[in-house]
Amino acid sequence: MTDVLHTPLQIGTMTVRNRLYRAPVLEGVGDGPDAGDQYAKHFVENARHGVGMVIQGASCVTEEGRSGPGMSCVDTREKVMRFAPMVADVHREGAAIVLQLGHGGLYAIEAWHEPYASNPHGPLLAPSPVPWQLKVAFRGVPVHAMSTAEVHELVARYGRVSAWAREAGYDAVQLGNSNAKLLDQFLSPFYNRRTDEFGGSLENRARILRLIRASVAEHAGDDYPCLVKVASEVGGIPGTKHTSYDDALRLAPMLEEWGFDSLTPCEVSAFPDTTLCRGGVPDGLWTNTGMANRLKTAAPSRRKRAFLKLGAWYGGKRAPFKPVWNRHLFSAMSKVVSIPVFAVGGIRIADEVNQILESGEASMVGIGRPFYAEPDLAGRILDGDPGPRRCLNSNKCVSAQMLGMKGVCYNPEVTKAGSRSR
Repeated sequence: MTDVLHTPLQIGTMTVRNRLYRAPVLEGVGDGPDAGDQYAKHFVENARHGVGMVIQGASCVTEEGRSGPGMSCVDTREKVMRFAPMVADVHREGAAIVLQLGHGGLYAIEAWHEPYASNPHGPLLAPSPVPWQLKVAFRGVPVHAMSTAEVHELVARYGRVSAWAREAGYDAVQLGNSNAKLLDQFLSPFYNRRTDEFGGSLENRARILRLIRASVAEHAGDDYPCLVKVASEVGGIPGTKHTSYDDALRLAPMLEEWGFDSLTPCEVSAFPDTTLCRGGVPDGLWTNTGMANRLKTAAPSRRKRAFLKLGAWYGGKRAPFKPVWNRHLFSAMSKVVSIPVFAVGGIRIADEVNQILESGEASMVGIGRPFYAEPDLAGRILDGDPGPRRCLNSNKCVSAQMLGMKGVCYNPEVTKAGSRSR
């Protein structure tokens, strides 16, 4: 049988040494001058242990719009270039590295995190006014439905940031089009009720992605790879429209035609809950003293804290862990496009990785949060270590990510076991 896992993969003009990548998660490094050094602590070790590619978790293309306090911004050339030494170190270890670009839109921290609520840059950006079903949750929060001209300016911004990313040495960029963030909101008929060129049909709602791809080519070069996530929404409010499984499969060939170099399908919620990272209830918001105190600072209002806790509890209960939960989506998408499709979501052990690759269900396999517990995870997978993984899929790290804490494992069962094994 062909050893697909160790076979290099061509993604546009980027060559990746093997088929295993570190999927994007929030590392909680913040937006300070030492952010590059903090990323290096994660990524360089991962590369040293053999991971083929690292996707650096969502970095915000504007100064506002981060989905959490620990998220980095890439709104200026200087902020992107601070990552250049880290990128060079990852390359020295033989791995490729991709910068994921995003914006929280309605669900940016300015919507719920009190210290950021007085946003000097203006209201939250959204494709349309807040859906009436959510108006209670956004009471008192200023929201601005973007004009057509403002959407075009955002498109140009993605292109400019991509040019800076190339200058800093990143091998490619990825559009973080998932988990109810701004680009996903444009794709979703629940959030997007526009009547201009960016609203209506699926192709019109996806026009922003088409124009961003063209903007990346214009600013960073025709040969600079651009990757994109493709979301299928589940768990929306009954009776409302959302981006369906069929929509995601219809969109995939369009994205290939528009010049995207790879697709990462993912089943997500219509809301930014834990459907994207299935597992236990992220109960650190009320069981971990440090996280509970941070939540009080972020949301002094008892009503708002209750709303956030309810969302965390509901997301965990409705989306428990399931191995390889995106298989139905990525395997189907691989059949309708010729560009590489990435598998991600609930993939933990070497057998799962090899089965996906050898069956042709995907061209590359990503693992995210388990790297918190096992920085040398890539080496274990590449060597065929049968597992099990140290990560228990408890989602205790999700609360920390939400509050801007470091991207590490917060499950005491895992950390104690790891200490004993060392």
